[in-house]
Amino acid sequence: MALFKDMLHSDESLFKNELALDYSFLPKILPHREQQQRYIATIIKPLLTGKNGKNIFIYGAPGIGKTAAIRFVLNELEEETEEVVPVYINCWQKNTTFKILVDICEQLGYRLTHNKRTEELFQIVKNMLNKKAAVFAFDEVDKLEEIDFLYAILEDIYKKSILLITNDKEWLDNLDDRVKSRLLPESLEFKPYNLEETKDVLKQRVQYAFVSDVWDDDSFELIVKKTAEAQDIRIGLHLMRESGNIAEDKSSRKITLDYTNEAIKKIDEFTIKKSSDLTEEEQNILNLIKKNSEKKIGDLYNVYKEQGGELGYKSFQRKIEKLEKNKFVTVKKTSGGADGNTSIVKYATETKKLTEF
Repeated sequence: MALFKDMLHSDESLFKNELALDYSFLPKILPHREQQQRYIATIIKPLLTGKNGKNIFIYGAPGIGKTAAIRFVLNELEEETEEVVPVYINCWQKNTTFKILVDICEQLGYRLTHNKRTEELFQIVKNMLNKKAAVFAFDEVDKLEEIDFLYAILEDIYKKSILLITNDKEWLDNLDDRVKSRLLPESLEFKPYNLEETKDVLKQRVQYAFVSDVWDDDSFELIVKKTAEAQDIRIGLHLMRESGNIAEDKSSRKITLDYTNEAIKKIDEFTIKKSSDLTEEEQNILNLIKKNSEKKIGDLYNVYKEQGGELGYKSFQRKIEKLEKNKFVTVKKTSGGADGNTSIVKYATETKKLTEF
């Protein structure tokens, strides 16, 4: 009897490159986003001939390739010319004018930002970028606390294209008129991948991430189905990683249907946004909610103020809304009763964090 024939040895792995299952991983070819990439390239193209570029507002649901497509275009641009400088900012992490300008300075190779005021930082950026042209990609713009930097770029950077990326289709409608009138962006919607497109995207990641022939067909097809239903590629990447880890824990050379079903049962432990991506203030509020889950938002705010919090109530509410949008918490609105209308805030590990399968 070959008892150990199908068991994985301790020095073997089913994974070839597990990093390829990170959502931030950028493959050499981005399936089914070629049309969108070409459109974005036409927005930038005038900069290559010494003209001013156009601007674009890019929107669509989470997990459907917006960020990857933008990064792909910026990488291509960087290989094409040194006369157009690509600048990519994640506004989830850099949500104020000062933080954004520090990030831009660092991307431009200027490190002496300590003790400099916002106006001084912008002057440095302006002087450096006006020697060439620039493409600014501001991802997750709905997370911004202020937009002063955007007005300054529109006014004082001579040759540029501005790409605004968000999950929130309505964000542009609420933009300050003085910025909107100068921006005049074109719009580009990213629609979710269909079933066959989802299969192509995940199949490509399998080739990057796993040793050949470790996936059972039924197991992979189930992940494709669940990912297409959720319309979020991140779900599929997580399920593939988890299925592979479970199979390795069992010393299996194959990722079978049993392991994938086990991974699906654990999906509620998965949060798309890592808490390390939160700002310090957002992390503090999330920790407060974790310790006071299922409290009314007003009661949470009182605890927050008692602990020295400085945000006003409206700003505190907006932080809660952001945490809810990114699946860290759930908010249930109630009406009637002794307290009238109110909201109950619940820490997300106690509920499904993504979607019901």
